[in-house]
Amino acid sequence: MVTQQSSTTVLTEIGARTVPEFDGVHDVWPRGERLRAVRDAASAYKTRFKEQGIVRAVKSVDIAAAPYPVKYAFHDAVSVPTLPLISMINRMLVVQYDDWNGTPRTLVFEPTVPDGSAEAPFYRNLQALVKKVPGGHLIEQTVLKYYNEPGDVLAKLGLAPDDIDFCTFDHLHVQDPRMILGSTDVIEGETSPRQPLFGEAKMLVHSRELATLQSMHPMQWAWYVEDGLGGVDPDRFVTFDGDIELGPGVALLWTPGHTDGNHSLVINTPDGVWVSSENGISLDNWQPELSKIPGVRRYHEAFGREICPNANTLEDSLDQYDSMVKEKTLADPSKRDPRWLQILPSTELAPWKRFWPVVPTYCHGGIEYGEIKAGQR
Repeated sequence: MVTQQSSTTVLTEIGARTVPEFDGVHDVWPRGERLRAVRDAASAYKTRFKEQGIVRAVKSVDIAAAPYPVKYAFHDAVSVPTLPLISMINRMLVVQYDDWNGTPRTLVFEPTVPDGSAEAPFYRNLQALVKKVPGGHLIEQTVLKYYNEPGDVLAKLGLAPDDIDFCTFDHLHVQDPRMILGSTDVIEGETSPRQPLFGEAKMLVHSRELATLQSMHPMQWAWYVEDGLGGVDPDRFVTFDGDIELGPGVALLWTPGHTDGNHSLVINTPDGVWVSSENGISLDNWQPELSKIPGVRRYHEAFGREICPNANTLEDSLDQYDSMVKEKTLADPSKRDPRWLQILPSTELAPWKRFWPVVPTYCHGGIEYGEIKAGQR
């Protein structure tokens, strides 16, 4: 089992600090009052967050596209029964910032290794099912696409593994920490132990998310890589609780619901605040009133809900609703089209014509600010 240091000690060591605005909001009762408390806290925090400064640089890079059931993507709202699968594109972000001690840092967000994700039971079972279907190889070609490996992204950006201080995922669905942090065990099908992908970088993870991977409930099992902690040095994890600021212009905010330990990346840029998570897979999830995907706007109108969640798991759908409102409150309007918020799904619905009409109504297509530089540590 991975042991955990006290939160105060951990934050001090990495130059981070807690976010007091959200203290106690998840304990507010009844649930309608809790939603209002979350919204009010997010609004108050946004003002202070923006005043603190912006990140040095950020760049997003696409990693891979993988299949995903339409019924999960929009809480079974989409009315296109003949389209069971769409594709989601995983996106990795490299963020450079100064921590609260003034130390330059480089954070990698969502460095998914496709080989590891394929071992999650959901994808392993889906792959076996597709292979049994006539023309299964054609289906694979339709929904799968590989763009970059996380390690190759660093080289393209002029970075070396030792330039990375931290990595993190918004949650650990279909992620294999062994592929990132290295392992003393030999992974099945390989011939030698995995070496760390990012040198001595540590993984920032919410304590509840790490605990889930250590002891999964049957309702969670299909989405996690069961042996993902095997042989991983416990000291490579930095755990935290609640909401934290890593430095001026960058925060990891607890957004529970999709998973118990889900957190969202929030960054301040010259264009304002951006938020990234997988609570939704397109802006349509956060702004269903603007959606052109069949059924999504009707979901919004019929149920009076201002969001339409990505709902492959429903650990707490009310919490996920509140978390998506938290994200919407923090995100600034897009400079290109102010109707849409600056929310960048960490895994985004592919805008491919082959899946029409289930394509994003609006897509930011990634972000880039400043210049990513080597030797910042």
